[in-house]
Amino acid sequence: MLIRLAIASLFARALTVGMTIVAIALSVALFLGVEKIRTGAKASFADTISGTDLIVGARSGSVQLLLYSVFRIGNATNNVTWESYLDIAARDDVDWIVPISLGDSHRQFRVMGTTNAFFEHYKYRQGRGLEVAEGVIMDDLFDTVIGADVAATLGYRVSDPIVVSHGLASFVEHSDQPFQVSGILAKTGTPVDRTVIVSLEAIEAIHVDWQSGAQIPGQATPSDEIRQMNLTPQAVTAALIGVESPLQTFALQRAINTYPQEPLLAILPGVALQELWGIVGIAETALLAVSAMVVVTALIGMMATIFSSLNERRREMAIFRAMGASPTIVLGLLVLEASLTAAIGALLGIGLLYLGLVVAQPVLDAAYGLWLPIDAPTLYEVWVVLGVIAAGAIVSGVPAIRAYRLSLADGMIIRS
Repeated sequence: MLIRLAIASLFARALTVGMTIVAIALSVALFLGVEKIRTGAKASFADTISGTDLIVGARSGSVQLLLYSVFRIGNATNNVTWESYLDIAARDDVDWIVPISLGDSHRQFRVMGTTNAFFEHYKYRQGRGLEVAEGVIMDDLFDTVIGADVAATLGYRVSDPIVVSHGLASFVEHSDQPFQVSGILAKTGTPVDRTVIVSLEAIEAIHVDWQSGAQIPGQATPSDEIRQMNLTPQAVTAALIGVESPLQTFALQRAINTYPQEPLLAILPGVALQELWGIVGIAETALLAVSAMVVVTALIGMMATIFSSLNERRREMAIFRAMGASPTIVLGLLVLEASLTAAIGALLGIGLLYLGLVVAQPVLDAAYGLWLPIDAPTLYEVWVVLGVIAAGAIVSGVPAIRAYRLSLADGMIIRS
């Protein structure tokens, strides 16, 4: 009986109740959407590099090494000598190793020197490999393979020329040794999309006529002559390593961290990512707090709506009392109405969230590499819905208490 009265009362005030439901639905969708994006971003960061057991670079900080070697953010404090790289590569517990050389750029995109093994061993999103959308992997000294974002932003196609700039913020270009686009990688949603990839030998080739960060005046070695030179690098920026057995990972890490020839650092990508998320944890908390306040605001708005409707419903409450309804029934009716409103709003918010995921998932994946999985509602989301319903019942308690205290005589008074 009480439920039927509550539903009839909600339908009688369909406009105001509908607006309250929409406000709660939007706030719940926002709150859960922020959580989805937060966890999705965390997973996407973790999936940026998959299948790599260790990252090796000059001794600095683990987060710094992760940022410049994987995410192309910042610079290395020092390089790893080629002799040390070969020494590590020759160890029995190393299954594969991929060198990385950074330092130059092309129109604000980082240039990375590596070997063809990078295309074989670099994995992302739980084991997916790199694919060439157009052209082929570089097979000439001055070939380059570019990421999808580089091609889209600069409008490059296969066989287009590219001139690399010296350094990251330099106006000096290696115009005497231009590259040619041999391939364009498929979109990955990782920093590879924003990278110009060349061979390690090419990095050495464009710096043949350079010394101490500047070009030697009047010196310009012909390309044909450069091709005949020994272009073995003197050093690399970092290296990605896969071990023979996961049980050997920590032993290899310890051996590299105590390497006697030069100070090196070996990090586990997953552990460094956790450190990175620990640094940005305050921003995560602040974002969740803001979205939670939106939900609280919607519930307070519902309470204000109930308060504003009490004056109009005095006669209704008085009639209930005159027909023998106890104050508890009046209180329960208002609490039940608020609970139903909050429940409908929360469930509608869940529906809006998943509708938004269906629409936004391919767009975010293509544009930002942010993968938001569409799974069945989680236990966390169920608790959020129950929490919103409980909060709706609680905030309705104040106006409900006021309503049941209204006397019969006060309810029957006609106010002008």
